[in-house]
Amino acid sequence: MAAFERARLRIPGGVNSPVRAFAAVGGSPPFLVRGEGCRVTDIDGRELVDCVGAYGPLILGHRDPAVVRALREQLDRGTALGGPTEAETELAERITLAMPAVEMVRLVSSGTEAAMSCVRLARAATGRDRILMFDGGYHGHSDALLAQAGSGVATLGIPGSPGVPAAVVQDTLVLPYNDLDRALGVFAREGERIAAVLVEPVAGNMGVVAPRPGFLEGLRRVATAFGTLLVFDEVITGFRVGPGGGQERFGVRPDLTCLGKIIGGGLPIGAYGGRRDLMEQIAPAGPVYQAGTLSGHPLAVAAGLATLARLADPPDPYPRLEALGARLAAGLEAAAGALGVPLTVNRVGSMLTPYFAAAPVTDHATARRSDRDRFAAVHRGWLARGVYWPPSPFEAGFLSLAHGEAAVDQVVDAFATALAGSREPAAEGPETAGAILQPSDP
Repeated sequence: MAAFERARLRIPGGVNSPVRAFAAVGGSPPFLVRGEGCRVTDIDGRELVDCVGAYGPLILGHRDPAVVRALREQLDRGTALGGPTEAETELAERITLAMPAVEMVRLVSSGTEAAMSCVRLARAATGRDRILMFDGGYHGHSDALLAQAGSGVATLGIPGSPGVPAAVVQDTLVLPYNDLDRALGVFAREGERIAAVLVEPVAGNMGVVAPRPGFLEGLRRVATAFGTLLVFDEVITGFRVGPGGGQERFGVRPDLTCLGKIIGGGLPIGAYGGRRDLMEQIAPAGPVYQAGTLSGHPLAVAAGLATLARLADPPDPYPRLEALGARLAAGLEAAAGALGVPLTVNRVGSMLTPYFAAAPVTDHATARRSDRDRFAAVHRGWLARGVYWPPSPFEAGFLSLAHGEAAVDQVVDAFATALAGSREPAAEGPETAGAILQPSDP
């Protein structure tokens, strides 16, 4: 594609975030020019059913009228104003009303910044250095959080990217997601040195992996017992899996919460919040420094307010999102079953991932045993038949309120046709395909 080749001359890999390059599925990414409702249009004029949704923010779909109207009104007032606005307070109020665990909020510009700031605050509040996180979880590209699991045992983190010094991640511990026993064992040995447990209440960067019953509850209990802060990364799940995010859906109250995506309505934003006694340690109220020139950007705040207002309006939109997600999951499973192809669909609400695997997918290791060659072949068939799905087997697909049953059925029909035409799967194993970009931030 000429547009991609042109981009590669001036942009590393031709994209401004790695998974967009289609390295996991082959071919060139479609260059997009427009979104409307549940569809996007590329530079060749192809219209595609969009199951990427900008990787999560567009829960209302593209160009929702209320969001567009809010942006136009804010543009008439200005873009970056360089001072506090009442709209920032209103957004903070909406978040705290939806999430009782969040008593105060600091707006930032990205999910990476939110997670990085939570780690700094946790270390300052506890006087400890170590952070416990989970293999396959992604909390942004700050150095200390790019550690990854090594030999499959609880070890000190190793650099997850060139340019990350080993010393920076020496206090980052990485364990398998959903393995509460391993977490309890680590706490038994060194719980008094752990400042925070950082976890996605629903993993969304190894594909969608729900927490096992008792996993989040167990983390809450052991964190409390050792004076460790429990931090939920709800950049993906916040306002996606329910109005109060994963913490409401699973009934577990964290000390700190990271947010992003939906709270900006499709514009760049992040936020972190939590207990008042913790958040009042953030400058200028306290000594823990964090700042950002464009934090609380008026356009992002306007889009976010419009989005959250729509989600709060009757009728409750979440049952509809749940039903659409269930319809898509059932359709994918039925299509694979009719062809005798092993498929496991993990779903929480309107986010889901199809894994070409017969066994349950409960963590990063089992996700990587899925047939990635088969996924790549089906993804190419999907795209050829008018469906834009995330170009990685380790990403979540997203539905929006702009999707209807007809659009969902189109995705299923295209999947069935693509699957029927896919080649025989390679032997199951963790290295059956080419390089997969992990972590897979969009």
